[in-house]
Amino acid sequence: MKQSTAGLIRLMEGRYGPKGQNYRSALVVGIQLVLVVAANLTAFALRFDADIPLLYSRMMWKYLPGVILAFSGGFWVMGIHRGLWRYVGLHDLGRIFWASLISATVFYGICHWGLGWVEYPRSVIILTGLLTGLYLAGVRVAVRWFREWLRIIEPTTRRALIVGAGNAGELLVQDMLSDGGYNCRPVGFVDDDPVKYRMNIHGIPVVGTIDDTKTAAEKLGADEIIIAIPSASTLVKQKILSASEGCSVPIKILPNVKHLLGDMVSLHQVRPMNLDDLLQREPIQTDRREVYPFVTEKRLLVTGAGGSIGSELCRQIAQHKPQSLVLFERYENTLHSLMLELRATFPTVNIVPLIGDVTVPDRVSEVFQQTRPDIVYHAAAHKHVPLMELNPKEAIRNNVIGTRVVAEAASKARVDRFVLISTDKAVNPSSVMGVTKRIAEHMVQEFNSGGMTKFTVVRFGNVLGSNGSVVPLFYEQIRKGGPVTVTHQEIKRFFMTIPEAVQLVLKASVMGSGGEVFVLDMGEQIRVADLARNMIVLAGLVPGKDIDIAFTGLRPGEKLYEELFEENEQVESTAHPKIHRAVGTPVPVGELGEWLDSLPDNLPKKDADELLHDLKRLVPTFHPALPHQVS
Repeated sequence: MKQSTAGLIRLMEGRYGPKGQNYRSALVVGIQLVLVVAANLTAFALRFDADIPLLYSRMMWKYLPGVILAFSGGFWVMGIHRGLWRYVGLHDLGRIFWASLISATVFYGICHWGLGWVEYPRSVIILTGLLTGLYLAGVRVAVRWFREWLRIIEPTTRRALIVGAGNAGELLVQDMLSDGGYNCRPVGFVDDDPVKYRMNIHGIPVVGTIDDTKTAAEKLGADEIIIAIPSASTLVKQKILSASEGCSVPIKILPNVKHLLGDMVSLHQVRPMNLDDLLQREPIQTDRREVYPFVTEKRLLVTGAGGSIGSELCRQIAQHKPQSLVLFERYENTLHSLMLELRATFPTVNIVPLIGDVTVPDRVSEVFQQTRPDIVYHAAAHKHVPLMELNPKEAIRNNVIGTRVVAEAASKARVDRFVLISTDKAVNPSSVMGVTKRIAEHMVQEFNSGGMTKFTVVRFGNVLGSNGSVVPLFYEQIRKGGPVTVTHQEIKRFFMTIPEAVQLVLKASVMGSGGEVFVLDMGEQIRVADLARNMIVLAGLVPGKDIDIAFTGLRPGEKLYEELFEENEQVESTAHPKIHRAVGTPVPVGELGEWLDSLPDNLPKKDADELLHDLKRLVPTFHPALPHQVS
């Protein structure tokens, strides 16, 4: 019975192709005619208290074809038969009643004024119009209610708790109830508006506030939590996540309200909540149109093109239609993958993949001579802190010598702009990696003092999801069942998304006039333990129950907190409210120059202690966090 009724409903909704559409139209028109007849008969019965005199009974059957013709014509003109019953709303109900009223008026005019049938009761005409509208509206509402009831009793349907009972939540629930293809139904709302508490929206109750999310999810047996607040701030998202901690169900979210413009809110737009939603600040946005004239029709070169930052740089640069984009990378696999991706996505851009090492002057010089770049983004670097503690010579060779080789080649080739990708670990460094990046910053600033090339430094913190960062590590540990390892309970880091980082780098290309160190205002630092806990919750697991968090102790070179500026650096504002300029005292030029000149010969001969002594001498703010175990 249930299946046959559902099949009839699907037929009325035209869901069996073009042929089925014809059947549907005929069926709908037939049902409407039957309801018109029923309304007219009911009107006579009401007019005469169910005891219709013989004269009026004959009149009723005699003029019934005229009633049918008038009402069916009115409905056809108003397009009542074309409405989908599963989507019936107030607008459709209004049109039905207007069509019924107009049809009754037309029939009255034809009957009394046109044909002179004055004996036909006026009250019957009025009642026929009202009852027809009521019947037609009632059958549509009944069909919609039956569809939603089928969704409610379907045992395999996922149960969803909706966070946010505003416009987006209401539209989302309406879409979930009306479309059976989602296999998901709402069971309750939570919302902080006290006026909505214990109210019903499309029959779905508001059962509490956001703080009650965990309790509501457990009480209602929710299989997932959907955040239906597209304009929610980061603070609100953090609050929702905290309230959901302990719920072993996935958390999903509607995208930002900008992504919903011009499109109805629906379950199609719901996506899993991710870490980008949980940065403890609003995302940084820059005007990309300013980058276009500096990049389009220019020749650009990106070192370390296969890395997280380098590859995203290449993607965003390619959007601005450069004359050529040189991918300089020493790892052939990542280079090959990026080349295929860019050529497929940007077929009109000249992509030039070149294999080479930034520490080999001859190869770098050859590449610059062949490609003659206008702008260089130097993203090639060793960045893994503990590994560089164990391999200080390689950190110096790649981060210092490599930067010098590329900068010299850029200067000799008269490149217009050179941008160095730096890190917050270069500020008051406690690691070999950080101090080598600090030296690279000073070195690039010194290069700016002579020649035509404008040298600029861009400094930012950790990037969410980059190669070697904690996020992929945490994902893998969660996938394996834990534990998730964090070095210290109080360790904090600045975090940003890869697109944010690349936007800043590209913005530096436009803003830089040479010699600057640009730093992004990254908001407050995030506790890594909180990041781990949030990732466990987003996976639908319970921290401490399903997945443990283990604290392993600080590793060599790590410090509890990162910084963006040193004490002797002055912080200056720029045209962008979220980008600042760091102005400080560089390393003594003569001493740094002598050390750099001696590096190619002396680096293989020196041991770790000698190298650390040199680094401390060149960068007085370098204070190793832990004893080094280097070789």
